[in-house]
Amino acid sequence: MEEPGFWDDTKKAQDIMRELKSLKSIVDEFKRLQSEYDDIATLIQMGYEENDETLLPEIEEALNLFVEDLEDLKLKTLLSDEYDSYNAILTLHAGAGGTESCDWASMLCRMYQRWADKKGYTTEILDFLDGEEAGLKSVTLQINGENAYGYLKSERGVHRLVRISPFNAAGKRQTSFVSCDVMPDIEEDTGIEIDEKDLRIDTFHASGAGGQHVNKTASAIRITHLPTNTVVQCQNERSQLQNKNKAMQMLKAKLYMMKKQENQEKISEIRGEVKEIGWGNQIRSYVLQPYTMVKDHRTNEEVGNAQGVLDGNLDPFINAYLKWNAQNNLQF
Repeated sequence: MEEPGFWDDTKKAQDIMRELKSLKSIVDEFKRLQSEYDDIATLIQMGYEENDETLLPEIEEALNLFVEDLEDLKLKTLLSDEYDSYNAILTLHAGAGGTESCDWASMLCRMYQRWADKKGYTTEILDFLDGEEAGLKSVTLQINGENAYGYLKSERGVHRLVRISPFNAAGKRQTSFVSCDVMPDIEEDTGIEIDEKDLRIDTFHASGAGGQHVNKTASAIRITHLPTNTVVQCQNERSQLQNKNKAMQMLKAKLYMMKKQENQEKISEIRGEVKEIGWGNQIRSYVLQPYTMVKDHRTNEEVGNAQGVLDGNLDPFINAYLKWNAQNNLQF
């Protein structure tokens, strides 16, 4: 940063500033924990020297807080991939299950919004398509905050719900599926070149709130990359040009991440995320009847309080995934 001309390239300078902020945050937290550790050690020494058992509750409370904060710091150090610190763009698509799946998609959308609120992140809906009777056929959220993508990349895959459906007149238990795709919000040039001839660009009227502008202007944009059949949509910006620019940014980021994923699969010989939205492909199951449980099938992490998870308590699953992923990467 002290080099002459550092601010000549504003975008590069901002990226370095962001990296500095992230690194300083980790170092400052480490120093704080080091100080806490020394304080606890001093308390323990005092207790021994003075044979004072009244210090035990204070030591135990301080130690529990220390261990909790240490675990959080360990997880932050696992967020070392290139785009982990970026904002996240998360897309949900209802799959097998009809209206029940559309309702499940809206439940998951709420879950991620609640999780983001707990983290102090902000969310905005870039695009959505309502279900025919209820819920959402699809929705794209942008979640803004430090390490949003690093945490939410664990959510990529198929999510399975088992419950007694309110849309089933017979009151039978029903299983439904929603796919979740997550990518970083990459604004800078990734080197991905796109031939205009490979694109199909459709315009349509935006859904939902927006007043007369929504009703009169076909400002929403859908871009299909024909060689890969990759589709992105944006309707939250006011003008068609703004929506097109955001959609192109999303498409380039998605193609870049697909290319990166293909390279990783060649190394590990593991087929990745392109799966049918249905039986046997789920990464996580949410069971509401006849008992309540949420289980991640990759890490075997289980939580009995399913409603708490649906209210945004995703950290146990995210933390378990980061540890599991780190261990798998070490094997390669």
